[in-house]
Amino acid sequence: MKNMNMIRYKNSGGDSGVYAYQLVYNYLLVQFSDGSIYKYSYLKPGKYHVDNMKNLAQSGEGLNSYINKNVKYNYEQKIK
Repeated sequence: MKNMNMIRYKNSGGDSGVYAYQLVYNYLLVQFSDGSIYKYSYLKPGKYHVDNMKNLAQSGEGLNSYINKNVKYNYEQKIK
């Protein structure tokens, strides 16, 4: 995961804890405003949640709330 091409999160609501993200076929990387990066994958928390999170990431709204309400600590890996 050396070559991370993170996309700046739009943050339409203006109050998100999400800073950037990267979409990959079977996972999503999320960088939070504190600099931490987490990997959410089809393995954990599962395809259903990852696909929802990808849609929210691209729309620029609701990703942080979704993570807090639905997956919280159910991630595959903390990258940083």
